[in-house]
Amino acid sequence: MQLSTPSRLALSAALLLASPLAAQDAAPVDAAKTTANAALDAAPIFDGHNDVPNQLRDRVANQINAFDFEDTTATAAEHPEGRAMQTDLARLRQGKVGAQFWSVYVPSNPDEPEAVQQVIEQIDVTKRLIARNPDALRFATTADQVERAMAEGRIASLLGMEGGHSIGSSLGVLRQLHALGARYMTLTHNSNTPWADAATDAPKHDGLTDFGKDVVREMNRLGMLVDLSHVSEATMMDALDVAKAPVIFSHSGARGVNGHPRNVPDSVLARLPENGGIVMVVALPGFLNEERRQWFARRSGEEARLKALWQGQPTKVTEAMAAWDKASPEPATTIKHMADHIDHIRKIAGVESLGIGGDFDGMPSGPVGFEDVRGYPLLFAELAKRGYSQAELEMIASRNVLRVMRAAEAYAASAAGDPPIETLINPPAKAE
Repeated sequence: MQLSTPSRLALSAALLLASPLAAQDAAPVDAAKTTANAALDAAPIFDGHNDVPNQLRDRVANQINAFDFEDTTATAAEHPEGRAMQTDLARLRQGKVGAQFWSVYVPSNPDEPEAVQQVIEQIDVTKRLIARNPDALRFATTADQVERAMAEGRIASLLGMEGGHSIGSSLGVLRQLHALGARYMTLTHNSNTPWADAATDAPKHDGLTDFGKDVVREMNRLGMLVDLSHVSEATMMDALDVAKAPVIFSHSGARGVNGHPRNVPDSVLARLPENGGIVMVVALPGFLNEERRQWFARRSGEEARLKALWQGQPTKVTEAMAAWDKASPEPATTIKHMADHIDHIRKIAGVESLGIGGDFDGMPSGPVGFEDVRGYPLLFAELAKRGYSQAELEMIASRNVLRVMRAAEAYAASAAGDPPIETLINPPAKAE
């Protein structure tokens, strides 16, 4: 019987799939998924940064008594750009997330008393969200509590403060926020604080001021993790000089792969093993894909040119930018780009220096395949394909960050007899 061309092609494809060679090609993929799933079953994801609390503030003004966190896929109508949330309980379970630092973030604010009020409000709404979902979430402040929550099948929920402006340049406020449960603080956000330089602002202090160094010392004394995402390289170096406990980067990439200033330079990565700290690799495409970063710079330049060319004529600018976007689409960013950052950090600092800090609900979307919190197993399968062992995957998933927490707790216990630091950023003037 003579087979038609489509039939011959179908038969050839079937024979190819059945061949030993095809089986060999498929085996690594299946083996990678098996290794990844085994690792995440043994050591569920402990993610360093998720901005759900800020979504609650922006979308529903922190009014959550009727908020359904089981499924947020229908929340696009609440967002000015029509974006649904990237996080909910159902998808966290699919993503094999066992612990989460929820970011009690407030925007950079030179009005420090207002920022203090706002961060307390964000702590309040996050604690209320956890309390409203007791079957799924468990509030945690220590590594032991995290592990107990995981063992119970609940997602350990911790508080991380993003931006040192939230302490109002007061160590007393820092201590009280720690007492409310905050277990890390990012020293800056996008702007400098009065005592620390940010990565994306013009340098003012050449790193940390003397008061900023006391902030690091007091955080160590309390057992509060020092988070160096968002800070300048000089601030990173100053913090490492002062720190007595491991630091974290709650959501950053490697500057050796993508040159964005939010990423960690190799000079700092080289110091991490001595400190014991970790970089929790971010999923934000602009920090991952260097081609995408360059594209964005070109787009920003074109937009600035058009605004100068068509002053007072915004419609012309909009039309011209639409044409530019059509001719120059955004380069795709995938899970492989994220894995490249993990590879680079492992090469410079070792697998002990790695974690994951997705930044979900703090960005428009994650990479292709990692658009929301369901994507962690696919990322870990990609790492397994690259040769990471199950033990290494478990370290990246949660064992490294648990070790860091325990080291910070141990240092705080050793310093329990030390008095609180009483430095003021602006000491009162002495009377003449």
